[in-house]
Parts: sequence; C-alpha cells; structure tokens
Amino acid sequence: MPKRTKSSARWLAEHASDEYVKRAQREGWRSRAVFKLEEIQARERLLRPGIRCVDLGAAPGGWSQYAARILGDAGRIVATDILPMDAIPGVEFVLGDFREEKILAQVCARLGAPKVDLVLSDMAPNMAGIDAVDQPRAMYLAELALEFAQRVLAPGGDLLVKLFQGEGFDEIIRHARGRFGRVVTKKPKASRQRSPEIYLLARQFGMV
Repeated sequence: MPKRTKSSARWLAEHASDEYVKRAQREGWRSRAVFKLEEIQARERLLRPGIRCVDLGAAPGGWSQYAARILGDAGRIVATDILPMDAIPGVEFVLGDFREEKILAQVCARLGAPKVDLVLSDMAPNMAGIDAVDQPRAMYLAELALEFAQRVLAPGGDLLVKLFQGEGFDEIIRHARGRFGRVVTKKPKASRQRSPEIYLLARQFGMV
C-alpha cells in the first residue's frame, strides 16, 4: 500500500474529528455537505413545494437526500452524475454526463417538463493540491453548471453552484449577473474556513 502524504494524513485526521461529519453520521445523511445546503435553505428558501429541481454531480447524494426530505411528494427531483449513486426515495437518478444530449433528454423526461425551477451543483474535481491545476478544473465545472442552468431554467428560476475563489471567479460572477436578477455569494459554516470554496447563489433567471 502506498504511503500516505502528510497532507492526506492530516485531512483524514481532520475529517474523522469534524463535527459535521459526526453529525451527518448520527442523523443518517450521506455527506457533511448537506449542512451547507441546509444553512442556505434556512435563509433563502430555495426548495419550495411543487418545484422541479436538478442536482448536478449528485453522488453520493447528500443534497438530493436533503431536497427529497424537504419536498416530499410536493415536487420533482432528478439527480445526475457520471458516478453511480445508491437510490434515494423520491429522487430520480440519471447516470451519465449531463453535457450529452441523450442524458439531458433523460433528465427532462424524468422531470416531466423541459424547464426546471432550481439547479443545484456541489461539483468539485479530484484535487491534485496544485492551484494551477485545481482552480481551472473547478471553475470549468462551475461554468458547465451555469451553462446547463441557462439552458434548462424556467424564467425566475434559481441556481446554487460551488465555486472556488481564485482565477476565473470574478468572470463567472459577472456572467451570472448578466442573466440573473440577484447574484450573491455564500460561505456556509460547514464550509471549512481554510478552503477557497464558496457558493454562488443566482436567483430570478432572466429577470435582469
């Protein structure tokens, strides 16, 4: 077995002692990321009865799991990822790359409509620990989510997407402001403070 680096060993130790990891395990959530969405939901009420929601890069399914508990039968949730994901009651799952037309068609078919009210994306690349590599990869995923949202959101719809502060960050913010009526950033308490992770919340699509 290859020897762990100091950084990976430090991350594992931090993860094991993390209060949100422990809470997720206690409460039956699939990941600690659910608490980021929970905090934003408490302030913004993104998840509302009757909406249609798409969760991009959903695996292992924490955000979809939370959305399903909020919406119950009063709404539709479709999750998609290139990785398989265990079934979640109340969530339709499409395996594949959402950039492909056939996958997009499957997502819309599961939703029962060509337009949606909310797009969620907590996607992040596998980090190499090298900013010059990680940042472009992360921003590329954010750009894909923004492009997808512009294609499928109904007028007035919302987008919540993970960004990383650094090169390309300001450009994505400017792009979103040209298409959404309200654009803000959020740093939930469950986001580790040393992480450049931040969330872009873009609301009121097309109402600029």
